[in-house]
Order: sequence, then structure tokens, then C-alpha cells
Amino acid sequence: MTVKKLLFVMSASVLLAACSRTETEAPPQLAQEETDSIGEIIVSERDGSRIISLAADEKFVENLQTALITADEGDTIIMPEGLFNLTDGLSLDVDGVKLLGSGEGRTVLSFKGQEGSGEGLLVTSDNVVLGDFTMQDTAGDGIKSKGADRITYRDLTIEWTGGPLSTNGAYGVYPVESTDVLIEYVTVKGASDAGIYVGQSSNIIVRNSLVEYNVAGIEIENSIGADVFGNTARHNTGGILVFDLPDLPQIGGHSTRVFRNIIDQNNTDNFAPPGNIVGSVPSGSGVMVLANENVHVFENSFSDNRTANILLVAYQDPFADERYNPLPRNVVIRDNDYSGGGDDPQSVLADLATPLGGRLPEIVWDGVQGWGDTVAQEVNLVIAEPEEIGFVSLGLGSYPLDPAAISPSTTRPQATPVKEPGPILIAHDVKP
Repeated sequence: MTVKKLLFVMSASVLLAACSRTETEAPPQLAQEETDSIGEIIVSERDGSRIISLAADEKFVENLQTALITADEGDTIIMPEGLFNLTDGLSLDVDGVKLLGSGEGRTVLSFKGQEGSGEGLLVTSDNVVLGDFTMQDTAGDGIKSKGADRITYRDLTIEWTGGPLSTNGAYGVYPVESTDVLIEYVTVKGASDAGIYVGQSSNIIVRNSLVEYNVAGIEIENSIGADVFGNTARHNTGGILVFDLPDLPQIGGHSTRVFRNIIDQNNTDNFAPPGNIVGSVPSGSGVMVLANENVHVFENSFSDNRTANILLVAYQDPFADERYNPLPRNVVIRDNDYSGGGDDPQSVLADLATPLGGRLPEIVWDGVQGWGDTVAQEVNLVIAEPEEIGFVSLGLGSYPLDPAAISPSTTRPQATPVKEPGPILIAHDVKP
């Protein structure tokens, strides 16, 4: 049936200056033209691409999954304002699709009654844009994308409304095995592993986002080339983690810049389920770098992270992966602001802080330079902060740990300059 169609026209006012849309901003507006109506779905065309507009009725969930399954490359699917209850996860495997809501807090997908333990949305296609909606209470991860190159997560809220619980889903936003990942203006609350996680990927931007009451706020794991900046990480167990782990298809993570973030009061008790690697992150960790290389932490604002503002640590569990280096190397710490923190160390660091009067300084290195029978390595840690900014090597020496050999020191290690990676450039990083 032919009727007047609706063309998608984004107003310039949707551009954000903060970590999320303001409450007063209008959702995407539609202008009139010719279209076809298929039941509760209005399909229009612009520049050869379809605009699929869904109605807020009892068939919304069915029509949303149908639209995702039957989409063509280049389609835009627009979800209406409303609270919608879903019992099954969604999936998208078509390239070049945009899935947009009518604004965070306006389009809300609730999975509180989800059957099974899967993610809310799984994306396995390239050139996808996700934005302008809220997802709540998924049994598993919020949104996972795997092998999805050139994906954009923008203007999204993923949250578990019951607060920080071990039964919450593991990850809020979870791109893995992907190239050219852009995450901006995303809010995640309550993830039992990491709010924003990017794993085994390359060429990554995470910016202007808010993560709170997660175990890890932001985690970059086994990835190559990441810029993490302009974010606020607060009230997590650990604010921002840069990890490299063994026994994964991609190891040897390197070249991450963590800069101009606010990393504040990440003192939530660790609520990760047993067995998770982030279960070992002490509550009160601001930034933690584990076994990664060429990591630059600069121009951040740290405040009141009770264990330590910055932790540089080696991987401590036994491993057999011959490709793996368990030590942090070529790490640069410079030009950060610090206020408070280190006054209430948690977990094993509480015992290690005892010889230091029960407090830890702003920057803490575990002092590990070897593993097993290997010869000690030069890890080259560049601590380019003013002398009044505290530093300690806990002097653990090597793993497996020999308690009798522990030798703490406040002397900064000698280091050689490390060239900072250039800014990450992503072709699809354009204004929406």
C-alpha cells in the first residue's frame, strides 16, 4: 500500500558535548515522502537505502527481530520510544545496517524476563552502527560483536538495574576480534566483568563514555592500537585496565594510550563471579596495566582510588603459552593529576603495604622482572612524574613468589624514552 513516506533526517542537535545525550535533545526526526507500509513496519527509501521504522505496539519485538533478519545492506532500522520487554536475544549478521532508537532512556529494551543466558544483541557483520537506545538487565552480555569490523557504538546505555551483583551479565559493550572499533558516548552500569571491553582487536577508540559500578570500568585486552580518552570511570572495582593474557588466539597487546580521563573513587567491592580474571583486581584500582607493552598513561585526573591510582603488574598464574610475555614493558606514566588514594589498600596489597605504613603511593609496580627460571628482564618503566608523586616497587622479583626475597623500594627504575604511538585514525569516525 502506498502512503506518504518518512525520510530519516538527523538534526545537528544530536551531537553531544558530554558523555550522553541530554534529556532535552530531540530524537531523530523524520520528514515526509512516499513509502510502503508492511503491517506495523513503515519502509521508506533514501539514496537507494531503506529506512525501516517500527511502531510501538504489541508486535514490536517480533517486528524488530524480523527487521534485523531481513535487512539489506545499507538499511536503517529505527526503534520508537517506549519500554519493550524481550525474552530472547537479538542478532544481526547483515553488513552496513544502522540500528537506532529514539534516544537513551526513551527507547528501552528490557531483558529482565530473558530466557537463557545469552547476550541482548549479537552482531557478526561489518560496518554496523548502534545508537540512541538503552538496554537493561540482560542475562548475559549486553551487546556483543564478534568479527565485526568498522563497528560504531554511540549514544547507548547498558545497565543492570539491581546494582552491582555477580549474577549480572559479564560485559556491557563487548567487541572482540574486530578492526576499527569506535565506542563513544556510551554509559555502562553494573557489569560483573567489564563495562566496556575490547578484546583481541586492533585500531580502537573508546572516548567520552561513562562507566560506573562495574568490576572493570573499561578493559582493553590482547589488543593492538587503542586510544582511551575523555571518559569518566568512577565507582567501579577498577577504573581502566590494559591487560594481555595467555592462551588466546591474539596475544602481544601493545600501543595503548590512556589519557585525559577522570578516574575517581573506584572502590566498589569486587563482585566478579569466581574464576574470572578480573576477580583478582583489588577494589580501589585506578588504572591497572598487566603484561602489556607500550602503554602510555598521561594527563588523567585520579582521585581517591583506595588501593592505588596506578598499578603496573605481571601475570602471576602458571602458563604454557610460549608466545606470551607476562611482564608489563615500555610503560610511560606522565603528567597526571592525583588527589588522595592509596589510603586503604585491598586484597593482597593490604599485606604488602604493611611495611610501608599501611598506605600505598600514587604509582605501584609489583617489581616482577622474571617468571620461573627465566633471566630477569628490563621492563623499562618510564615514571615521568614530579618527585613529589609517590612511587614504589613492591620488589616481588619473580613468580612463583619467594616471600623471603621481597624487597620493596621507592627508587624509580632507570628507563629509556619510549616513543608514543600516534593517534588512532578510523575512517568511519565522522560526525553522525
